[in-house]
Amino acid sequence: MSIPPAAEPSGPSPLEGSLASFLADFHALASLAASHSTPETSGEPLLPVLTAHLGVDPRTPATLTEEISPLRTADADVALEHVIAAHGGGEQLGIGGGDQRWHNSLSEIVQYAGQHGMFPIGPVEFRTVPVGPETERSVVAFGLHLFAFDGNPVAVLQRGSNPQFGAAAKLEVLTPDREVAAAFLTQIRTAMNSHSVLRGQVVTFTSSEYGPSAGGVTFHARPAVGAGDIVLPEGTLHRIERHVLGIGAHAEALARAGQHLKRGVLLYGPPGTGKTLTVRYLVGAASDATVILLSGQTLALVSLAAETARTLAPAIVVLEDCDLVAGARNPHTSSPLLFEVLDALDGLSADSDVTFLLTTNRVDVLEPALAQRPGRVDLAVEIPLPDAPARRALLDLYARDLAFSAQAREEVADTAAGATASFVKELVRRAVLLAAETGAPEQVGDDQLRSAVAEMMSDGDAITRATLGASGPDGAPDGFDEDEADDGYGAGGTSGGWFAYAPGSGGVCRPASATFSSDLHFEPGAGDGPEGVPGPGRDPDPGPDGGEAPA
Repeated sequence: MSIPPAAEPSGPSPLEGSLASFLADFHALASLAASHSTPETSGEPLLPVLTAHLGVDPRTPATLTEEISPLRTADADVALEHVIAAHGGGEQLGIGGGDQRWHNSLSEIVQYAGQHGMFPIGPVEFRTVPVGPETERSVVAFGLHLFAFDGNPVAVLQRGSNPQFGAAAKLEVLTPDREVAAAFLTQIRTAMNSHSVLRGQVVTFTSSEYGPSAGGVTFHARPAVGAGDIVLPEGTLHRIERHVLGIGAHAEALARAGQHLKRGVLLYGPPGTGKTLTVRYLVGAASDATVILLSGQTLALVSLAAETARTLAPAIVVLEDCDLVAGARNPHTSSPLLFEVLDALDGLSADSDVTFLLTTNRVDVLEPALAQRPGRVDLAVEIPLPDAPARRALLDLYARDLAFSAQAREEVADTAAGATASFVKELVRRAVLLAAETGAPEQVGDDQLRSAVAEMMSDGDAITRATLGASGPDGAPDGFDEDEADDGYGAGGTSGGWFAYAPGSGGVCRPASATFSSDLHFEPGAGDGPEGVPGPGRDPDPGPDGGEAPA
């Protein structure tokens, strides 16, 4: 049985005809909608304005782009204002297009401008940013500058950072002559440094959920701490001042003698002894210096801080609790930020008037390489627990005009053996509080002071003593383990390193294998070879030529 062949189609099927008709009608509808909506929603076209200004089709020249650190968007705005004004001024235009603008470069914007009404001229967008502890500035967040630079037409798109779109702050320069664009950006960089809003300020860098490079800057009022507010052993503050402030004051004489200006200073000692207060005094005294404060998570920004300090010298970079990132290396662990700290210290030129000011409660765990090359840490100063005369001086400082007799002050200073400055400050407040609880705060006197010290030195306040620093009722420091102090290890049982505190005792324990002298030169230990050459297991940081780094 044969099957007859299928019949040949004689023409398009009804379905195909319907589809073609639908598509034709939809296209006509879309065109009609576009023709009606474009005049109402679009502003003045961008391309004709750019063409008239540049004298050429703006889609043909190359664009030169300069990325701007989010910390310096205000500097870029100030620099643009100065450079454009110096060349006769110009005008600003905004660019419409909604969020789509953030996903397109200036080259892409001019390519697509005008198509279906995309990227018309619109209002300039501004953003308010801090430029001081109590001052702000409106900077261009997205706007186009049209001006002449040395007689050459230039268009610059200025955009701030927009981390949610992955957009970095940048300047995009469009001009027929690329050399003109390069010369313009050179002047912008110079103006950003000479007119920087960070210069001479006290700032901290802030991190961001989008990453360290997307963070911002916080301005702080310069501290007003006098030398009379600092209670340290005689001569200690002078040594610190001479290194941090004196080198800068005599920079020209040192430079003529071929001496380097960059320096590192380490303040170490138990918590609450006055390291941070000493830093605040130095920051206040260095009135012309740019100060960058890093602590906690922002210690990760040490490379950025060093770069900024070099640009805005004279400068001070403060690394509080530096042991968090500069712990000693061992075969098992090593902080990646340690190498950033070392690179930051080494990366500055010898004539950079920059001070790295480090503080730590755990000097025993610090990396020895911090001191093994000149210009890293070349002065380490102990901020010790105050002795009896110092405790009396602290009582006089914090009590000021309170009616405590000299006899009571002497008695309490002797009783609070091993106390820190923080402990003494809280002691005075506790005495005032006891008087206030009786309903007569103005009658605070010796009885309240004695009661306060008895309360804080009691067994029930052991945690307070451990927090603020003081000996227990029997005279032994809280938390002090004599065996741990004598075994040649630092706090936490870490061997090697610099030197360690027996917790709360005020004494210094030095590792059995080696010691450091007061000027940070490495001294021979039991495990070392002749003349202090490290024995097996000691691996000093090599110098630039691969040999042992100078002490």
